[in-house]
Amino acid sequence: MNRDMSYSKFSLDITICIVVILSFLGCTKVAEPITTNPSEITGTENTQTSKKSEISHRPIILPTIADVVRAVEPGVVSISVDILSRGIFYDFTDEGSGTGMIVRPDGYIVTNYHVIQDARDIEVGLSNGSRYSAEIVGLDLLSDLAVIKIGADELPTVVFTEADNIRTGDWVATIGNALGLKGGPTVTLGIISGLGRTIRTERGDLYDMIQTDAAINKGNSGGPLIDMDGKVIGINTAVYGGAQGVGFAVSSGVAKPIINSLIKKGKVIRPLIGLSGMTNTTELSNRFDLGTSEGILITQVAPEKPAYNAGLKAGDIITALDDQETDDMAEFLTLLWSYTVGETVKVDYISDREPQSTTVTLVERPSP
Repeated sequence: MNRDMSYSKFSLDITICIVVILSFLGCTKVAEPITTNPSEITGTENTQTSKKSEISHRPIILPTIADVVRAVEPGVVSISVDILSRGIFYDFTDEGSGTGMIVRPDGYIVTNYHVIQDARDIEVGLSNGSRYSAEIVGLDLLSDLAVIKIGADELPTVVFTEADNIRTGDWVATIGNALGLKGGPTVTLGIISGLGRTIRTERGDLYDMIQTDAAINKGNSGGPLIDMDGKVIGINTAVYGGAQGVGFAVSSGVAKPIINSLIKKGKVIRPLIGLSGMTNTTELSNRFDLGTSEGILITQVAPEKPAYNAGLKAGDIITALDDQETDDMAEFLTLLWSYTVGETVKVDYISDREPQSTTVTLVERPSP
């Protein structure tokens, strides 16, 4: 009797253990509840669920970029600089590094302004191991771009894409001399996180920037941000110090005319309207009772400059240049800088809640 009871107790314990184990393994077929298909209730196919199912089961094909990198790499160079720093008691030399891109086969290279700023000596390393001394051709603080030149010919060059081909969410890669590490360029992969960004740096505001989560650091500044066709969509220029995975590049649409101007003239000649402003917002409109949340709010007008001579004043709101509406400061500057020095521009604006119009003759902006 006791033996039978012990055997029954043993069997019960084994059964309980098996049930517990099966429940942890997800074997719930026996206790599976009966569910109703939502499409049967409505009489129609649940298209949203269907689409989600298709997306979740669709294979994600990540790009293979080894061949892309191999094609672009010959046009990417490493840059080493010696910078003379002045101390209290004596001067000393610092070393820096960055990246550049060959934009013309006769030795013209674009990089960042801050990479070669205050450089005493500049050395460029090509992908084939050759090294050259470089001289500065032109600098542009406002875009953080610079052009240098080496004494070589028949060099491989990079190819820039059109700005219209750049989309948020597209795959991108960076190639550069990251942290000055030896052993060839560093490649990082990411996506375009945003377009048309404005960022504030110690050198001033940079407009119409590409935001990416591909790793950018001081070493690969000046290097290319490329698409999966191997074309340059931007020039790496800044990493946001307060956050990881947030880097920025000057878009190809902004960079190309600046590069051409630096090569031809050694500087970028921009028109000056003679005012400071900011993007108008609903918050500003409500705070200062502006009557509109659109346009560019003028915060300051320089005396004896074009805007002042045309009658514009602080508190006015610019709504259009030559009938092209503008609601963003970066957009306003891009539009303004598309004009040449000496051109006369029609300015539509609001003053004391009344629509007004005037003309402004642009002058040359002094070099910073």
